[in-house]
Amino acid sequence: MSARRADGRAAKRYLGRMNLQAYYERIGFEGEAKPDLATLTALHRAHLLTIPYENLDVQLGRPLTTDPAAAFDKIVTRRRGGWCYEMNGLFGAVLAEIGFKVTRMAGAAMRELMGDIVIGNHLVLLVEIDGEPWIADVGFGDGALDPFPLAPAALSFGGYPFRLEAMDEGWWRFHNHEFGGAKSFDFQVEPADPELLSGRCEWLQYAPDSHFVLNAIVQRHRADEILQMRGRVLRRVTPAGVTQETIGSAEEWVEVLAREFDLDVPEAATLWPRVLARHEEVMAAAAPA
Repeated sequence: MSARRADGRAAKRYLGRMNLQAYYERIGFEGEAKPDLATLTALHRAHLLTIPYENLDVQLGRPLTTDPAAAFDKIVTRRRGGWCYEMNGLFGAVLAEIGFKVTRMAGAAMRELMGDIVIGNHLVLLVEIDGEPWIADVGFGDGALDPFPLAPAALSFGGYPFRLEAMDEGWWRFHNHEFGGAKSFDFQVEPADPELLSGRCEWLQYAPDSHFVLNAIVQRHRADEILQMRGRVLRRVTPAGVTQETIGSAEEWVEVLAREFDLDVPEAATLWPRVLARHEEVMAAAAPA
């Protein structure tokens, strides 16, 4: 059995105790799901327009894993969001259950700046449709709204420009739009080592210099904008530019999570002192000498 087929079957087994209909209801998908491009595109878009990207559990000190079953419980049953291991982990398992051929790949967000040390800090999905490879990624936060072919090309979704670049040694690079929170991610077309993903997932939760430990991050797509919240700053992104507002209190922060991101997490108010401290630290670092 090929590594790709084994990976796809493993993802399908993860969904054994999950309810596909509950996932469809969570994202508002109606109709018959088939292993075709129309279904992939509809699910991809519905997932991103409904479920926010968020790392609040990391901030709250709650352990996370790369297990799609745990992601199902959190995202579908408890109606939360998630980060890449959860969002793409769940999405890949759903696709495999429907009948898609899915390969979980080790992505490397910001490898162009930080090098190979970041390999595995992102989970990317390769989905085969009629023998043709497509990239699906609902876990990059503010990236492409739709799946796209594995081929070098300039891309556009919702008016935002992206680009997929073929590089040396089998590497590919996805370039995010100009207002994206992360500039790019790289990947190679091969099944990810589960231990690599698990290890990077753990490091990103606990390392003092991890971006996810340092910063509270919440993002979501809407039909006419992308919302990005870093700490106490809420940014509204459209293809024309960015506007931002600064949140003034713990109560307002929790209210914004509920109103703008559909996240009912009242305990997030306990994070406010850390959010304030991080904001002041970043502002001080950015101030002219």
